[in-house]
Amino acid sequence: MTAPHPEAVCFDGASLTASQVTALARTSRPVHLDPQARARVTAARPAAIQATTRRPVYGHSTGVGANRTTTLDEDATRDFGLRLLRSHAGGIGPLVPVEQSRAMLAVRLNQLLGAGSAIDGAVVDALAQALTTGHVPEVHALGSIGTADLTALAELGLTLAGEQPWHPGTGLGSPPGPLALSSWDALPLLSSSALTIGQAALAATDLRTLLDRVPLVAALSLTAVHGSLEPYAAAVHARRPHPGAQQVAARMTRLLDAADWSPSLVQDPFGFRCLPQVHGGAVDAWNALDRVLAVELNASAENPLLDGDEYYHHGGFHQAPLALALDQMRLALLGTAQLTTARQGALNEPAFTGLPPFLAEAENGSSGLMAIEFAAHSALAELRGSAQPVTLGHSVISRGVEEHASFAATAARRLTEAVDHFGLVLACELVAAVRALRMLERTPSGDGELSLFHHAAAAVLDPDLADHKLTADVHAAAALLRSADLDLSMAAPAVVPVQPR
Repeated sequence: MTAPHPEAVCFDGASLTASQVTALARTSRPVHLDPQARARVTAARPAAIQATTRRPVYGHSTGVGANRTTTLDEDATRDFGLRLLRSHAGGIGPLVPVEQSRAMLAVRLNQLLGAGSAIDGAVVDALAQALTTGHVPEVHALGSIGTADLTALAELGLTLAGEQPWHPGTGLGSPPGPLALSSWDALPLLSSSALTIGQAALAATDLRTLLDRVPLVAALSLTAVHGSLEPYAAAVHARRPHPGAQQVAARMTRLLDAADWSPSLVQDPFGFRCLPQVHGGAVDAWNALDRVLAVELNASAENPLLDGDEYYHHGGFHQAPLALALDQMRLALLGTAQLTTARQGALNEPAFTGLPPFLAEAENGSSGLMAIEFAAHSALAELRGSAQPVTLGHSVISRGVEEHASFAATAARRLTEAVDHFGLVLACELVAAVRALRMLERTPSGDGELSLFHHAAAAVLDPDLADHKLTADVHAAAALLRSADLDLSMAAPAVVPVQPR
């Protein structure tokens, strides 16, 4: 047996992670199928054939949706698969980005290796080839209501069948050749929310980095105002032990363990004092989302589900758990962003810093960082809009037999948008914190993670205090915050000093 390439992603139907999906979606690398998982896919078809001799099977010997009562004769069964794909390929709106299409391919490939259907092994081979060569189907963004991404996966099915062209995407090489898809393949391919799950995995991976950077930015702001460390004391959180709050408080304590100041105030504003409670909620929400994704990435949710030689008709395609986790994540993210803008407001206030208003060059009418406070609140408004829970929605379709929907697809798109806006809000605070520390000629105490982060941020932000366009500063800060490979263990670069004018 040939050993897999060292950079290959191995698919076994049971252990795929969100970070692996993200890496494969954004970089070309070979795909390796676990031989045992691939063999299970091949072995499923004979068991399915045996099962259909005993009872009707939805989507194979019957129609789908409200047509479930329609029995297909042998002639109808022969071409039913392609007719099903053609009829369901009704996605609308813009095409999804290439990385989201690749994420969808990765998720669906892994799920099919769970052998919960009688799909042809050639389908999983074709998905693996497409990922390896970088080819993607052209998939429209709108069409799912959270009970399987039917339209997106139907477009994938038609691409596999050769009725739609493969898009070159990011890679090289030949795309998969056309497959003869049957009723054994069509509904099993559609019975998944692979696009939604892939989009959620991408957003969750990016959020993990951003959420981890929040304490670093907040600690710089706290250093600028000489705030109190008491809100982060272990004794406080031992009495109210929410995991996220404890984690954030402990992180702040580690970051500021070399702090050498006495607090300026008996009690700081909520932006500093309530960080563990509010941002801790976002950390808890991320962990909850991660747990749901760990299940969905490796789930056999096909309806009907083949287990051994029995079929089970069920509702496992319904994405209520994912929709709820995505709603919670966006709501929690809004709270963290609100505290970020609150800390930025404190940095603009002379009463907290002893500096000119808006961290301007001098008290001579200069506006300083006034504009990026407006910009931060503009991005915050976008977050507020995207935080609306999609699970408040309701849908009755297919002649009344499908009377509930999760709208998880909408939730995943909203979280994708929220990641960008959240990064910009946090970047605005980082620009203000670094500028305040420069003006105060103050740096974090010690040479630990916070000091290294401060040096990295100061190195990419303009030290000029004169009024100037601030867009590049905020975008540079946002890029730094989103960088997954920011190394805070290396020696710190020199900080560019403030130039006197």
